[in-house]
Amino acid sequence: MSDDARISVPSDVPEISGTRLFEAPRPLVFDAFAAPDRLARWFGPKGVPVIASQMNFRPGGSYHYGLRTQDGGAIWGLFEYREIEAPTRIVLVDSFSDENRGLTRHPLSETWPLKVETTFLLADTESGGSELTLRARPFEASAEEITTFAATLDAQGNGWAGTLEQLDAYLAQD
Repeated sequence: MSDDARISVPSDVPEISGTRLFEAPRPLVFDAFAAPDRLARWFGPKGVPVIASQMNFRPGGSYHYGLRTQDGGAIWGLFEYREIEAPTRIVLVDSFSDENRGLTRHPLSETWPLKVETTFLLADTESGGSELTLRARPFEASAEEITTFAATLDAQGNGWAGTLEQLDAYLAQD
């Protein structure tokens, strides 16, 4: 069974999905997700650096991080790892949090889903690089949260595109 065949998404739940090619080999791309110092070098919106991070990269583990916003404030987030299959698959639940790891609402939307399930699939390319497929969808969400998520698909796609551009730049440095 392929990795794609294991993903089951009800048709009534909107999903972000996209693919990006990297010249770096799959294990190197996977490793960029697997350590807090590496993830901090590329993750997040452009111009918003990681200011704190703590990671336990294993199924059942987590990554808690803080981002310095352009206005000098901070936004906190929490990944809860559900599945990790090196070097091909990472499934996590992504949430906004506070500095103490408590789940919080999106700072700009009270109806944003409290949890978003995000899947990263990695495959080798014929050229020796890798292909990353990203999928994200509301998790344990209300109808209102799903509607809010669906209304922002384009903006989310643009945000992920910028983040993956930073991953590409990071990989080119190594």
